[in-house]
Amino acid sequence: MSYDCRTLAERDQGIAAAVEAVKSGQLVVFPTGTMYGLGADAFDEDAVAELRRLKDHGRDVASPVMVGSQQTLDGLVLVLPQAARELVEAYWPGELSVIVEHAPSLAWDIGDTDGTFLVRQPLHPVALELLRETGPMVVVGASLPGKTPPTTADEAQEQLGSAVSVYLEGGPGGDPVPSTIVDCAEEPPMLLRAGALSLDTLRTVVPELVESD
Repeated sequence: MSYDCRTLAERDQGIAAAVEAVKSGQLVVFPTGTMYGLGADAFDEDAVAELRRLKDHGRDVASPVMVGSQQTLDGLVLVLPQAARELVEAYWPGELSVIVEHAPSLAWDIGDTDGTFLVRQPLHPVALELLRETGPMVVVGASLPGKTPPTTADEAQEQLGSAVSVYLEGGPGGDPVPSTIVDCAEEPPMLLRAGALSLDTLRTVVPELVESD
């Protein structure tokens, strides 16, 4: 089912339907601010496996995670490194992804990640509302391998069809600028991808940040 979240009535209905779908182990598509995302409950191994199958991802491809708040992130780690805390306090919600070690007790399967995971809190009201209801989700681009990333939920539906239970339309996305990625599991923390946020910008918060080779 597809819902136009640009109208209040359909937004409420759509988010409720998406929450129910995620909790039932199904896949959903929703706007994240930088892209339309294909999401699954991070703790539902079957749902994450189906997402991987659609994207043709092996276990060597780590599944990125989205959360609805910094408090949710705190619940996924034993200790959040100081650099990561300073960065997420400065740039979340937004276009910053950080890599940190997850708590070893977590009952999830997000790929062969050596105990780390990539996590972001997106800057989009629909995404935030959804994630605050569902908890952590594995989220990847809502396109099939080799296909153009969709700029609307309708375009995503043309590619993914009935493999996805709920599509949340948020209107055309802007320029698909990728999020910046910082590995905070390393010491010193390392910039892996300079996307929306530059190295110089991040160093105003974490001066010891280094750039990858």
